[in-house]
Amino acid sequence: MAVLQVLNVSKRFGGLQALNDVNLSVEQGHVHAIIGPNGAGKSTLLNCFVGKLVPDTGSVMFDGKSLLGIKPHEINQLGVSRVFQTPEIFDDLTLLENVLIPSFAKRDGGFKVNWWPRVDRERVVRDHAESVLQEIGLYEKRDEVAGSLSRGDKRRLEMAMCLSQDPKLLLLDEPTAGMSRADTNATIDLLKGVGEARGITKIVIEHDMHVVFSLADKISVLAQGTVIAENTPELIKGDPRVQEAYLGGPQE
Repeated sequence: MAVLQVLNVSKRFGGLQALNDVNLSVEQGHVHAIIGPNGAGKSTLLNCFVGKLVPDTGSVMFDGKSLLGIKPHEINQLGVSRVFQTPEIFDDLTLLENVLIPSFAKRDGGFKVNWWPRVDRERVVRDHAESVLQEIGLYEKRDEVAGSLSRGDKRRLEMAMCLSQDPKLLLLDEPTAGMSRADTNATIDLLKGVGEARGITKIVIEHDMHVVFSLADKISVLAQGTVIAENTPELIKGDPRVQEAYLGGPQE
């Protein structure tokens, strides 16, 4: 069953056709990768999913609901969370405080957080935040200041912040950008395991083909704002259109 359906989406910026009649169907519980060269329209497409941009034509349906015209925080409340290229965390707060903020926001229905909650409500949210840190492997560091973390652990913390909101769909924009190979492999392992018991669907935009082929159930390839191929990783590797547009020649 498709949790996200994109039908005939187009977006133009002046004379630039960023997206041209894009169709995409993301299955429940799958990892769906979107790849393509710089300027292919990947980030523009992602921004149409989270309400930062509104397509000129077409529709974006999530869990049976149209996302067009809905504000970003309302889309988040529906169950869509996003991990950015550069980890978006609060460097001066502890890891636990970082996770508490989105936890309270999800519970309160927005990001106007009530910092004076009743004790029982605070306990429930704190327990939930701590359980997410345990799940993500950062519980022992919960009282450390987030700015002191390695890049890999900052990515883990941002994942924890997203997971604390119990998302149905997790959008990952170049989750391993700037990482060492060791941190990249650790992030791959994390993404393979994270949220599996919850049935979270993941969309990954990534340039590192090692990451893509390690994670994806299906891959969509964008070039000049158009989907030129969509298939399993093994079949994408052998697609001559993909090799020509992005992978740089035949893949072994």
